[in-house]
Amino acid sequence: MLGGLAKALFGSSNDRYVKSLRPIVQKIGSYEPALEAMSDEDLAGQTVKFRQRLDAGETLDSLLPEAFATVREAARRVLGQRHYDVQMIGGIVLHRGEIAEMRTGEGKTLVATLAVYLNALPGQGVHVVTVNDYLATRDAEWMGRVYRFLGLTVGTIVPNLTDGQRRDAYRCDITYGTNNEFGFDYLRDNMKYERSSMVHRPFHYAVVDEVDSVLIDEARTPLIISGPTDDKSELYKSVDAIVKQVEKSDYEFDEKQRSVVLTEDGTERLERLLEAAGLLEGDNLYDFENTQVVHHLNQALRANIAFKRDTDYIVKDGKIIIIDEFTGRMMDGRRWSDGLHQAVEAKEGVNIEPENQTMASITFQNYFRMYPKLGGMTGTAATEAHEFYQIYKMNVVTIPTNLPVKRIDQDDEFYKNIQDKFAAITQAIREAKERGQPVLVGTVSIEKSELLSEFLTKEGVAHNVLNARYHEQEAHIVAQAGRLNAVTIATNMAGRGTDIQLGGNLEFRLLDEHPDLEIGTPEFDAAAERIRAEIIVEKERVLAAGGLFVLGTERHESRRIDNQLRGRSGRQGDPGLSRFYLSLDDDLLRIFGPQTMFARMMNKNLQDGEAIVSPWISKAIETAQKKVEARNYDVRKQVVEYDDVMNDQRKVIYEQRADIMDAETVDEVVADMRAETANAIVGEACPPNSYPEQWDMEMLTARAADVLGIAPPFDEWLAQDGIDPELLTEKVQAEADAIIAAKQADIDEQSWHGIEKSVLLQSLDHHWKEHLATLDALRQVIHLRAYAQKTPINEYKQEAFALFERMLVAIREEVTRILAHAHFERTSELPELPPMPDFITSHLDPLTGEDNSGDRDAGALGLISSRAPQGALGLAGDGFAISPEVAATLTRNSPCPCGSGRKYKHCHGAL
Repeated sequence: MLGGLAKALFGSSNDRYVKSLRPIVQKIGSYEPALEAMSDEDLAGQTVKFRQRLDAGETLDSLLPEAFATVREAARRVLGQRHYDVQMIGGIVLHRGEIAEMRTGEGKTLVATLAVYLNALPGQGVHVVTVNDYLATRDAEWMGRVYRFLGLTVGTIVPNLTDGQRRDAYRCDITYGTNNEFGFDYLRDNMKYERSSMVHRPFHYAVVDEVDSVLIDEARTPLIISGPTDDKSELYKSVDAIVKQVEKSDYEFDEKQRSVVLTEDGTERLERLLEAAGLLEGDNLYDFENTQVVHHLNQALRANIAFKRDTDYIVKDGKIIIIDEFTGRMMDGRRWSDGLHQAVEAKEGVNIEPENQTMASITFQNYFRMYPKLGGMTGTAATEAHEFYQIYKMNVVTIPTNLPVKRIDQDDEFYKNIQDKFAAITQAIREAKERGQPVLVGTVSIEKSELLSEFLTKEGVAHNVLNARYHEQEAHIVAQAGRLNAVTIATNMAGRGTDIQLGGNLEFRLLDEHPDLEIGTPEFDAAAERIRAEIIVEKERVLAAGGLFVLGTERHESRRIDNQLRGRSGRQGDPGLSRFYLSLDDDLLRIFGPQTMFARMMNKNLQDGEAIVSPWISKAIETAQKKVEARNYDVRKQVVEYDDVMNDQRKVIYEQRADIMDAETVDEVVADMRAETANAIVGEACPPNSYPEQWDMEMLTARAADVLGIAPPFDEWLAQDGIDPELLTEKVQAEADAIIAAKQADIDEQSWHGIEKSVLLQSLDHHWKEHLATLDALRQVIHLRAYAQKTPINEYKQEAFALFERMLVAIREEVTRILAHAHFERTSELPELPPMPDFITSHLDPLTGEDNSGDRDAGALGLISSRAPQGALGLAGDGFAISPEVAATLTRNSPCPCGSGRKYKHCHGAL
């Protein structure tokens, strides 16, 4: 109560923050008269002056008012658009690394130019992140006119560019692209063998458009680069044929978790079917020998039962194409991992492509946290403000609208079943069409949009359908959704990026009606003038009819998506209307709603065709949505917790890769590896404080020959007085060094350096890939530790750290072994570094079965020593350990924190 009173008297914290920015906006306005009087050349020359002032020691904050005023004037001259004062507030918020929540139609694309221009002045590169390639290309061209006018360079990152084109785009002052392209370029850069072939520059500043879609919705799934493994298509087909014979009594299906579990009877039945097909070893499905069959069986069950055609995926041109659950878009080229995609391919009878093994991965959370400063903008962020701050340390600021919002948001209407609901929707659309009011109908899936489309067609209601099947016509359909009598069915309006303008869109009408006319010709100008006049008249009629009517056919799992749909109506002070129609058959109510209460209310109190309209029921629906949002947040939080463990290791590996690429020679690193390996081999066979007769000389001889390529006279050495493990280690090291020195003398010095670098990088990459696969497998089973009253994430950290140490040991051994056993010839030609491996990119969820990345069978650790490693983030002889968190802050040449007095790279940071 007191809080409500204080808010009424003093305004909310958001209101007070926005109010505090008003003096800066007034200062920006004070520069306007002087800038208006400048010539185009003088205005463009402001950029050079600003950069000189930065070089002289001024800060970006001190330049902000004048720089923002310069951009406003440039946009007015180039685009014919002048930033409103509220847009200036949005620009300040973006510059400060916060999220600007601005309603649809308030000009977020134009707002970004302010912060982007200011932060591009230091010349370190600004990334503008969009949700799809169309918007990246469109915005780079559209807003690029302002930047180029002011003397800045603009690049665009889209698929299918060469490395040279990408490098050029990243060298620009401002680079537009999608979150996926930026992230994949970062991963690909860290798989390359030469620094000169990398495309990214050091991270500086980024602005994320549709920030909730990018940093929340898509952040549940990491970016994965993977390569193909063995073909198992026949096994998928065989298992799929068996799974198609299961009955409902054979399994239990959890729709919330999308998991399928066999019952006891179902297990027995499937065991007999698998046995008859010759796929079962022994007679027990869960014997160790049948691990792979169980995995394939689980994925086939999920593909056939949990995943629905035209909802989760579509079949197009003989391929399974995933449908993005948040935007309704086709995710062409993306594949579910861990064998799920192959199981769906077998289910639909299309060509089965091989499984993939993870080669590199990163979550969006950890990718975007690498930017020293990050800003974002969207129409809907307030409901996720807590998560934005917890994960990204970004505050959400709600920016006031330029004109008051006139849209009327009506309470939801509830019907007994889906037939009654569709009948009411049809009636509402008919009434709107009679008034001439355009209707935007929002659905949650392709299946629902096509079901409604069939219903409307039978009822004789003309309409357009916008979903993943008609992806190519998307912008054209959305652009004309505000025309008189228009009825548009859309699957999830999140991030469409095209404004719905009442009366129609001039640009798209010209493209649709006069595609042959060239811009600038008299015929084109005449057609444009005629259509412009028609749009003005039509807009007046639409406004009189009440503006755009947004009709939701059911609630989405997230309130944000509902708000995005609503936000399409009532832009820039236009009138509008929004209403949602619900029934007990809707997925949200069926899966997450308080079923008993709703069922009783609907069945006892409602007649067929009758509706309930109540704010209290709308509140209950919002509670169900909050449950789903909380569950999804927990999933994303868990993704971050697990990826943070890998991220610490990723930073160490990528930094060491960069050091190797930058070094002229890696002689020192390789020699240290050889010494560590010799020390480990001798230490394994000849433990400290033991007698020579206790030493395992047979193992030492075999290991020295296998790893170091030497056959020392151990019998002679043992006969010497005073021999101990330390002296033995020195002798073994000397023999190993002599072998390498002889090889090095046989070939050109520069070639030898190239060979060492190539072997080191390839070994590092191979074992890192194997390590990722092992961590993927570990993450899938670590939750079982909870049964032993242990915290899975803590267990995962310990296991992952131990695996990382063992990986470093394996790298040292392999590099030493290859160089010791390889044969080289003298040549004047430098050895060529290997080409980039073939791989595919994917963006898939590691915490639900359909989205696990990596191959279960890829984590073989056969080359890894069982002995505890020494150095390289492991335990030193004195028991000192350095955590990955600390290691990530150290450079190769910094003093080692263990106090040895040696450089980190020669002590605990040795590979």
